[in-house]
Amino acid sequence: MANPTAFKGVLRLTITMDKNTIRLFQSKKTDNWQTPKYLYDELNDEFDFDFDPCPLNSTFNGLQCDWGKRNFVNPPYSNIKAFLEKSKQEIEKGNADLCVFLVFSNTDTKWFHDYCYHKAELRFIKGRVKFLNEDGQKLENAMRPSMIVIFRKPIAFNEDPTVFNE
Repeated sequence: MANPTAFKGVLRLTITMDKNTIRLFQSKKTDNWQTPKYLYDELNDEFDFDFDPCPLNSTFNGLQCDWGKRNFVNPPYSNIKAFLEKSKQEIEKGNADLCVFLVFSNTDTKWFHDYCYHKAELRFIKGRVKFLNEDGQKLENAMRPSMIVIFRKPIAFNEDPTVFNE
């Protein structure tokens, strides 16, 4: 239940959480969530990926290898910043021309402002993505909304804030 109060001209909202709400925020057990096939297929039809540095149950570390030219990245959400930095390095080295990320739309985070805002094309997904669990079977609703972040060479990570404000 929400209880809004005014404090020195600022609206303050107090939220009382019940046991189910608390359990929801403590439910992160794994980083192994598979992108739904329909979403991957739609993006692949548009971008024609040749590499995924973060496949489910991977046998390699995507942070320690060269990437392809056209990359789909659904990073472990506990380590998004490292994969954003790696994509920047891969584009700067000339290994990658395109990196397409599926991440939570956490627009209040430092990684969003340092790596995405005004540096990439952003597409916000309506509704919540239903990820597959580790077994690829059970559909799970994401806790937060998601977005697609697209870095294209040569304008990826451009410091000019007008690049994507047309």
